[in-house]
Amino acid sequence: MRGAGALVWPTHSRLPSFLDNSIAAVHICHRHRHSHPTVVVGAQQRKCQSLEEHYQRKATKYWNDFYKRHNNKFFKDRHYLEKDWGNFFSDDSFSPNGKVLFEVGCGAGNTIFPLVATYHKLYVHACDISPHAIELVKSRVGFKEDRINAFVCDVVDDSLSEKISPSSVDIVTLNIKSVLKPNGYVLLRDYAIGDFAQVKLHNRNQMIGDGFYVRGDGTCSFYFSEDFLSSLFLEAGFNTVEISVYSRQIENRSRNITMDRRWIRGIFKKECIAPDSALIPEAR
Repeated sequence: MRGAGALVWPTHSRLPSFLDNSIAAVHICHRHRHSHPTVVVGAQQRKCQSLEEHYQRKATKYWNDFYKRHNNKFFKDRHYLEKDWGNFFSDDSFSPNGKVLFEVGCGAGNTIFPLVATYHKLYVHACDISPHAIELVKSRVGFKEDRINAFVCDVVDDSLSEKISPSSVDIVTLNIKSVLKPNGYVLLRDYAIGDFAQVKLHNRNQMIGDGFYVRGDGTCSFYFSEDFLSSLFLEAGFNTVEISVYSRQIENRSRNITMDRRWIRGIFKKECIAPDSALIPEAR
């Protein structure tokens, strides 16, 4: 029987359902106070909440338009995951027949295809909120149905039980915890607070929530801090194994600018609760 594993790669940032949106609105409204702060702040707060709700509700449309416009040309294939997390994808004594990977927000497949090519026993579940993104995955030369199960899903609202068996996955995140095995792992890499793109969006007043920004094409991105991300997983029943912020300066000579890019990388482990039988004393 095939072992199970999974990876979370949130390319489509959606705010966690338990994030306090009212706090986010206050942060924005503070920049717009005039001589009548109560009226202006209240109106601006309602506007902020309305914008956030709009882009959350229309996320599928904006990301679908994004992939129709860019196809699979926007993101490069990620060949560095073998170096960062290769031990999670390799066969071991618990999964000699290969592991199962679950990628959330797979986009055009820039993560899964390099991994499938490297780890020949690896099986991949991959979902995305964009139907066109899933079409792109299935149209790639390396796509094989016996290696990849690609399907449309909004993990914030949709149930995964029809696509993935409960407690069958080793690595996953947040409200898809139900498919994760006991002692399973979450591998997460996303944008960190202070990233060049965040600063740019912030200067353009495009923040619509605390750490949550909308781009010009309607797609959104969320920028995490280590404390926030650790707390988020702790509340969801995960222990932090490792978390760090990776920084890199990228020079764009044609535009004569240097960009300070920042990513956050985390490994989280699902808490394993002992079965009730282990808590019952033996009969004398």
